[in-house]
Amino acid sequence: MERSLRAARVATYVYFVLCGTLMGAWVVHIPAIEERVDISHATLGGLLVILGVGAFTGMQVAGRLTDSLGVRVVVPASGVLCGAALALPGLARDPWTLAASLLVFGFCNGCLDVSMNVHAVHVEKAYGRPVMSGFHATFSVGGVLAALVGGSAAGAGLDPAAAMAVMGALSVVIALASARALLPAGPASACTGSAEQDQEQTEAPSAAERHGAGRRVWLLAVLALMVMLCEGAANDWSALHLKDVLGASASTAAFAYGTFAAAMTTGRLLADRLAARFGSMAILRHGAATAAVGITLVALGPWLWAAFAGWALFGLGLSGCVPQLFSAAGHADPAAAGANVSRVAGLGYVGMLAGPAVIGWLTHLVALNHALVLLTLLCVTTAAAAGTLRTGHHTTRESELVPSDH
Repeated sequence: MERSLRAARVATYVYFVLCGTLMGAWVVHIPAIEERVDISHATLGGLLVILGVGAFTGMQVAGRLTDSLGVRVVVPASGVLCGAALALPGLARDPWTLAASLLVFGFCNGCLDVSMNVHAVHVEKAYGRPVMSGFHATFSVGGVLAALVGGSAAGAGLDPAAAMAVMGALSVVIALASARALLPAGPASACTGSAEQDQEQTEAPSAAERHGAGRRVWLLAVLALMVMLCEGAANDWSALHLKDVLGASASTAAFAYGTFAAAMTTGRLLADRLAARFGSMAILRHGAATAAVGITLVALGPWLWAAFAGWALFGLGLSGCVPQLFSAAGHADPAAAGANVSRVAGLGYVGMLAGPAVIGWLTHLVALNHALVLLTLLCVTTAAAAGTLRTGHHTTRESELVPSDH
């Protein structure tokens, strides 16, 4: 394997860690910033919606910019802007400036999210085997790093604004230093440079193929919305389920989300090898089915051990689903990889934001554990629709992404 391809893969890992760290740095400082700006929890909830709007907008803009300017321009530029924007929430002194800073930070983070995923698709294509899930696992590693650094900074009495500014400045340096390792062109030429592959890459798909690919991408986006809605619901309701439904103590309930997150990270570290062996469709279908079993156990099981086992199965099952959907979108039409990934990521992000609210609304009608049955239905639907990955361009990709010795 060429050294440049290995370097590109490492650089992609760096940007995923960077993105997770920057978002995590904001999350760990939320309590301090909320106190400084002197806002209520309700006001903070509204401001977080503004962060989401900024991220969604950034995803759509970055998708088209990536297709026109290339990943080697958009990825590092997004990393630099996101690192610089991290300092803004720490400098806010009132709700209005905090809202503006979160809009800007969310926009930059959305740009980085989509552009790095597009580059990950290029790297996967060049490797000739699935590597997408490993990239998504390192995003979680970034969140852990942010928690460790943020906790240490708070323990040392460092002002949140200073801590976020320092972390943002380091992120700018890292984003710039990693830029040279990114793939300069399409994935096929980056891997082998053969005339046959170059010819394949330059052949434009017909109008009918583009139309078919566009329809498949929107189906993938709907699946991403359902999967990430499940993930968002687990983030906000897992601990509350143990506390309110099963009567667990606050300290015990906190381990529910930890169990889910740990299982998801572990699953993503394993998913690439499984996808290479069994195919991405199998990962999506069996993963969603496993998640359905897990959340059903959570919803109907009356014991603490059943809840922990259920949240673990839920995280493990969901872990490989989103990477397969992002990868399929990126490969559906190489000429529009950025726009396609932005559609799937954007609609998925809407699901992530909507998940907690949807479950919260259902709790006005039924008990919390019964509301979680909705997630079972979404997982079952995703499993049934997994055949979407075995169509058109993605079928060709599946035949190319075979296990290798790289």
